Amino acid sequence: MGIKVRVRIVNLKIERKYRYMAIENQVDDIDHFSFQLGMINCFVEMVACGVKQLAISPPLSASQYEIIAPYSERIVNGFGIGSYFENSLMVTVLQSAEFTRNKCSILYFKNEITLRFYLELKKRQTRLIESDHYGAEAQKEISIAFMKILSYPPDVIEAKLSGIHPDPFILIEN
Repeated sequence: MGIKVRVRIVNLKIERKYRYMAIENQVDDIDHFSFQLGMINCFVEMVACGVKQLAISPPLSASQYEIIAPYSERIVNGFGIGSYFENSLMVTVLQSAEFTRNKCSILYFKNEITLRFYLELKKRQTRLIESDHYGAEAQKEISIAFMKILSYPPDVIEAKLSGIHPDPFILIEN
């Protein structure tokens, strides 16, 4: 009996491996709208449960935003948190300018203090850039504050600052 169990476990592992390999090549078959909405639902739940202070939707084109916004709002209302349309997400070491160029995002938060902190941080970044005082140390400081409000742990912040992961990974390209 022990041998049959082991054979079945090995066969299941092999089946999973081949199933995974088949799925890996079918990314184009995934419905973009549902994928984005699933990401939003997950992020909203993390904010509502207190896992994250602030969460950001995937970068959206204007047309994608128009379609997804009413559904996002239903999710937000269902979890009892707030959202904010962000036409120009601040650029930090967390993501490149290219990652969000010509795209908008939806910010998700549990309380207005979090949103105000983000908006003040963005204004501060803008003032530093406009006054030509946005050097390496200021960029690092702004990036750390941004990642902290996104509830990134210190080790992840350090990894992001080192340039290991320049842009968040999203399975489906916009």
